[in-house]
Amino acid sequence: MSKISPVIYDMARRLIAFEASQSKSSNPNANAVALVCDKLRIDLAKLAGSAGFASLLSRALQMAKAKEPALKDVEVRADGTLDGIDMIADTGDNGGIILVAQFLELLVTFVGAPFTGRVVHGIWPQIPADTTYLKDEERS
Repeated sequence: MSKISPVIYDMARRLIAFEASQSKSSNPNANAVALVCDKLRIDLAKLAGSAGFASLLSRALQMAKAKEPALKDVEVRADGTLDGIDMIADTGDNGGIILVAQFLELLVTFVGAPFTGRVVHGIWPQIPADTTYLKDEERS
Protein backbone atom coordinates (compact mmCIF):
# COMPACT_ATOMS: atom_id res chain seq x y z
CA MET A 1 0.00 0.00 0.00
CA SER A 2 1.60 3.28 -1.07
CA LYS A 3 1.74 6.22 1.29
CA ILE A 4 0.03 9.43 0.24
CA SER A 5 2.27 12.46 0.63
CA PRO A 6 0.95 15.23 2.91
CA VAL A 7 1.23 17.74 0.03
CA ILE A 8 -0.94 15.59 -2.25
CA TYR A 9 -3.43 14.84 0.55
CA ASP A 10 -3.76 18.55 1.28
CA MET A 11 -4.21 19.30 -2.43
CA ALA A 12 -7.03 16.72 -2.64
CA ARG A 13 -8.64 18.15 0.50
CA ARG A 14 -8.52 21.68 -0.92
CA LEU A 15 -9.95 20.63 -4.30
CA ILE A 16 -12.86 18.85 -2.62
CA ALA A 17 -13.45 21.73 -0.21
CA PHE A 18 -13.50 24.19 -3.10
CA GLU A 19 -16.01 22.12 -5.09
CA ALA A 20 -18.14 21.56 -1.97
CA SER A 21 -18.24 25.33 -1.38
CA GLN A 22 -19.54 25.80 -4.93
CA SER A 23 -22.15 23.03 -4.65
CA LYS A 24 -25.83 23.49 -3.99
CA SER A 25 -26.25 19.74 -3.47
CA SER A 26 -27.80 18.23 -0.35
CA ASN A 27 -24.66 16.10 -0.14
CA PRO A 28 -21.87 18.60 -0.97
CA ASN A 29 -18.86 16.45 0.00
CA ALA A 30 -19.79 13.39 -2.07
CA ASN A 31 -20.89 15.64 -4.90
CA ALA A 32 -17.57 17.50 -4.64
CA VAL A 33 -15.57 14.25 -4.94
CA ALA A 34 -17.55 13.35 -8.06
CA LEU A 35 -17.03 16.87 -9.46
CA VAL A 36 -13.27 16.80 -8.83
CA CYS A 37 -12.98 13.42 -10.53
CA ASP A 38 -15.23 14.55 -13.38
CA LYS A 39 -13.21 17.69 -14.04
CA LEU A 40 -10.00 15.65 -14.03
CA ARG A 41 -11.66 13.09 -16.35
CA ILE A 42 -12.72 15.71 -18.87
CA ASP A 43 -9.24 17.23 -18.97
CA LEU A 44 -7.14 14.06 -18.83
CA ALA A 45 -9.30 12.01 -21.22
CA LYS A 46 -8.13 14.36 -23.97
CA LEU A 47 -4.63 12.94 -23.46
CA ALA A 48 -5.16 9.41 -22.18
CA GLY A 49 -8.64 8.65 -23.53
CA SER A 50 -11.64 7.66 -21.47
CA ALA A 51 -10.36 4.12 -21.00
CA GLY A 52 -6.95 5.36 -19.84
CA PHE A 53 -8.51 7.71 -17.33
CA ALA A 54 -10.94 5.02 -16.11
CA SER A 55 -8.06 2.59 -15.68
CA LEU A 56 -6.04 5.04 -13.59
CA LEU A 57 -9.07 6.01 -11.48
CA SER A 58 -9.93 2.32 -10.99
CA ARG A 59 -6.43 1.64 -9.69
CA ALA A 60 -6.62 4.68 -7.40
CA LEU A 61 -9.98 3.46 -6.11
CA GLN A 62 -8.59 -0.01 -5.45
CA MET A 63 -5.73 1.48 -3.46
CA ALA A 64 -8.05 3.90 -1.63
CA LYS A 65 -10.43 1.06 -0.67
CA ALA A 66 -7.56 -0.63 1.16
CA LYS A 67 -7.19 2.52 3.28
CA GLU A 68 -10.85 3.48 3.65
CA PRO A 69 -13.47 0.69 3.87
CA ALA A 70 -16.28 3.25 3.41
CA LEU A 71 -15.40 3.22 -0.31
CA LYS A 72 -16.31 -0.47 -0.67
CA ASP A 73 -19.46 0.21 -2.71
CA VAL A 74 -17.90 2.82 -5.00
CA GLU A 75 -17.11 1.70 -8.54
CA VAL A 76 -15.65 3.31 -11.65
CA ARG A 77 -17.89 3.06 -14.70
CA ALA A 78 -16.40 2.33 -18.13
CA ASP A 79 -16.63 6.02 -19.04
CA GLY A 80 -14.54 6.99 -15.99
CA THR A 81 -17.37 8.37 -13.86
CA LEU A 82 -17.97 7.23 -10.29
CA ASP A 83 -20.90 5.11 -9.21
CA GLY A 84 -21.90 4.94 -5.54
CA ILE A 85 -19.81 7.90 -4.39
CA ASP A 86 -22.92 9.40 -2.77
CA MET A 87 -22.86 6.47 -0.31
CA ILE A 88 -19.78 7.84 1.48
CA ALA A 89 -21.64 10.86 2.86
CA ASP A 90 -22.46 9.23 6.18
CA THR A 91 -18.80 8.43 6.88
CA GLY A 92 -17.43 11.94 6.46
CA ASP A 93 -15.23 13.13 3.64
CA ASN A 94 -12.02 11.19 4.40
CA GLY A 95 -12.82 8.47 1.85
CA GLY A 96 -13.26 11.01 -0.90
CA ILE A 97 -10.06 12.81 0.01
CA ILE A 98 -8.16 9.53 0.02
CA LEU A 99 -9.57 8.59 -3.40
CA VAL A 100 -8.66 11.93 -5.01
CA ALA A 101 -5.26 11.97 -3.28
CA GLN A 102 -4.51 8.44 -4.42
CA PHE A 103 -5.43 9.40 -7.98
CA LEU A 104 -3.15 12.46 -7.84
CA GLU A 105 -0.33 10.31 -6.41
CA LEU A 106 -0.64 7.91 -9.34
CA LEU A 107 -0.72 10.80 -11.76
CA VAL A 108 2.48 12.23 -10.22
CA THR A 109 4.07 8.78 -10.42
CA PHE A 110 3.24 8.29 -14.10
CA VAL A 111 3.57 11.78 -15.56
CA GLY A 112 5.44 13.75 -12.91
CA ALA A 113 4.69 16.50 -10.43
CA PRO A 114 5.11 19.43 -12.85
CA PHE A 115 2.53 18.04 -15.31
CA THR A 116 0.15 17.13 -12.48
CA GLY A 117 0.51 20.63 -11.09
CA ARG A 118 -0.24 22.16 -14.49
CA VAL A 119 -3.35 19.99 -14.90
CA VAL A 120 -4.64 20.93 -11.44
CA HIS A 121 -3.86 24.61 -11.94
CA GLY A 122 -5.45 24.55 -15.40
CA ILE A 123 -8.72 23.25 -13.96
CA TRP A 124 -8.61 25.16 -10.65
CA PRO A 125 -6.52 28.30 -11.23
CA GLN A 126 -7.72 29.75 -7.91
CA ILE A 127 -6.04 26.90 -5.98
CA PRO A 128 -2.22 26.88 -5.80
CA ALA A 129 -0.80 23.75 -7.42
CA ASP A 130 1.72 22.74 -4.74
CA THR A 131 2.52 19.46 -6.52
CA THR A 132 4.69 21.46 -8.95
CA TYR A 133 7.25 21.83 -6.19
CA LEU A 134 7.07 18.31 -4.81
CA LYS A 135 10.52 16.76 -4.64
CA ASP A 136 11.20 13.03 -4.88
CA GLU A 137 12.70 12.89 -1.38
CA GLU A 138 9.45 14.30 0.05
CA ARG A 139 7.50 11.43 -1.53
CA SER A 140 9.36 8.58 0.20
